[in-house]
Amino acid sequence: MKNNPDLSVVVPVYNERDNIIPLIDEIVAALEGFVTYEIIYVNDGSSDDTLEVLLEKQKTTATLRVFKHAQSCGQSYAVRTGVKNAKSPWIATLDGDGQNVPADIPNLYKKAMDAKPEDKVWLIAGWRKKRNDSWLKLKSSKYANAIRSWMLKDKTPDTGCGLKVFRRDIFVDLPSFNHMHRYLPALYQRAGGKVENVEVSHRAREMGVSKYGFWNRALVGISDLFGVSWLIRRGKRPEISEYTNDEQ
Repeated sequence: MKNNPDLSVVVPVYNERDNIIPLIDEIVAALEGFVTYEIIYVNDGSSDDTLEVLLEKQKTTATLRVFKHAQSCGQSYAVRTGVKNAKSPWIATLDGDGQNVPADIPNLYKKAMDAKPEDKVWLIAGWRKKRNDSWLKLKSSKYANAIRSWMLKDKTPDTGCGLKVFRRDIFVDLPSFNHMHRYLPALYQRAGGKVENVEVSHRAREMGVSKYGFWNRALVGISDLFGVSWLIRRGKRPEISEYTNDEQ
């Protein structure tokens, strides 16, 4: 693998030991021969043997890099650790539970590459139009998306989808806070970019246990919404010109 791959795939995980090997194999199958890539797993303080499984898999997967948080800091900080250590200018993220389908990554990446620089399409967001989740999750997500869209005007139908492709340089300059990964479309728009939504596949969780429930999504989400709304209202994008001695 060359020093600067075309794409860095960042996967945050917490107690997902059974999903690691099959998901990595799917990522490799989706990207091998398509682009040069690296896979970055961030173990967010798992209490099971997630780390040990990752280190064993690393022995046979040359593109796999592994990072560890000493204690769990949350999904957003795990994503941030992966992005900050990535070698590519473009990032793909997906959840570590196996519900996102890695075969969708090439389509999102191609969409980003096909955009003209002047269009400022900095983020391609996955849209789980047909979700394989429980009735409660589907209903709560529907209402949460509607409220978020009304408050933030981000024109994104599914910000909770973990499958996204975006520019790394923009991400590292964004405000950092827990759960910020759910507001990337609004934050990228705040930074002056555009977001495109692409329909992606979604499958039921087969192994492991979800780390989110209705209440820990809803209560935190309300507080986050007001915070991100404040950030958008207070944001400024100065137009900058550089002057050199030759121009004076």
